[in-house]
Amino acid sequence: MRVIEIEGGSGPAEALKIAERPDPVAGPGQVLIRVRAAGVNRPDLLQRTGAYPPPPGASDVLGLEIAGEIEAVGEGVTRWAVGDRVCALLGGGGYAELVVVDARHVLPIPEGLDYVQAAVLPETVFTVFANVFESGALKASETLLIHGATSGIGVTAIQMAKAAGARVIATSRGADKAAAAKALGADISLDAKSDDLEAQIREAGGADVVLDMVGRDYAALNLNSLNAGGRWVVIASLTGPRVEMDLQRIMLKRLTLTGSTLRSRPADEKARLTLAVEATAWPWVASGKVKPPVQAVFALEQAADAHAELEAGGHIGKIVLSV
Repeated sequence: MRVIEIEGGSGPAEALKIAERPDPVAGPGQVLIRVRAAGVNRPDLLQRTGAYPPPPGASDVLGLEIAGEIEAVGEGVTRWAVGDRVCALLGGGGYAELVVVDARHVLPIPEGLDYVQAAVLPETVFTVFANVFESGALKASETLLIHGATSGIGVTAIQMAKAAGARVIATSRGADKAAAAKALGADISLDAKSDDLEAQIREAGGADVVLDMVGRDYAALNLNSLNAGGRWVVIASLTGPRVEMDLQRIMLKRLTLTGSTLRSRPADEKARLTLAVEATAWPWVASGKVKPPVQAVFALEQAADAHAELEAGGHIGKIVLSV
C-alpha cells in the first residue's frame, strides 16, 4: 500500500513523501479499512516536527481520522461487515491506503455524507464531545466561549454547542474569520485583531465554559470572562503552556480548570467515548446540524501541500487528503 512517510523522521512539510509498505492485516477485534479520505489536523504538524510522538503501539504514519469502507474484519468482530461505509478515530496511520483499527473505535457514515465530509468528523467531534460536553459539562442555555473558532475544532464546537441548545461566543483573528464563525452559528463573533475581547464578552454576559486552544496569551482573558462556577477547558497551548495565575480568583469564582488529550487515552476509554458520541452527537451529524466545512482537499501525494495550507493559518474548517 502507499503511505506518507516523514523523510528523516522529522522535518518541514516538504519532508512528507510517498512510500510503499506492506498491507496491514486485521487481528482479533480489529477491522481493516480501505481509506478513501483522511483528515489533516494540527497534531499531525506537531508529530511531523518531532514534537508529538505517537503513543506506544500506534503507527508512526500520520493521520488520526479517516473514512472509507471495511475491507476485512478480524476474529470476534460482529458489528461490521466487508463493504460497510465507516469513519474511524485512529492513534495514527491515516495517511495511507489501508489502516487497521480497533473495531470499537469505528462509526457508520451517516446517510448523505461522502467520504471527504465523513473524514473530518472523528478527531474533531470526539475532541469537542469529550472536552466541552464531558469535562466542560456544557448545558443548554449556557454560554460557550470558543477561541480559534474557525479551526477544525472550533467550527465543530460551534455547531455541536448550538445543536445542544447552548449560546456561543466565538473569537478568531480577522474580519473574514469572524464573519465565517457567525455564519456557522455563533451568536456573537469577535475579531481578536480589532475588538476589545474582554469588554465585549463581559458585556454579553460572560461565559460558562471556555474551550481554550490558545494558552498563555488568553489566560487572563479566560479568568476574567468566566462566570461563577465556570469551566475552563484547555486542549492546546499555541502561545505557550506556562502562565501565572491568581488562585484566589479561581477559588472565589468557584472555577474548574481542566484539560485533556485524546490520542493517548487507553483503547477501552476510546471505546467508551465512541459509544457516547454515537448516542449523543451522531444524531446531530445525521440531521445536518453538525457538518464541519472543508477548506481544501489534496491528493495523498500532496500531503506536503496540505500541511503547508494548515500551517499558513488562513483556513476555515478542515483540510482533507483524498486517497
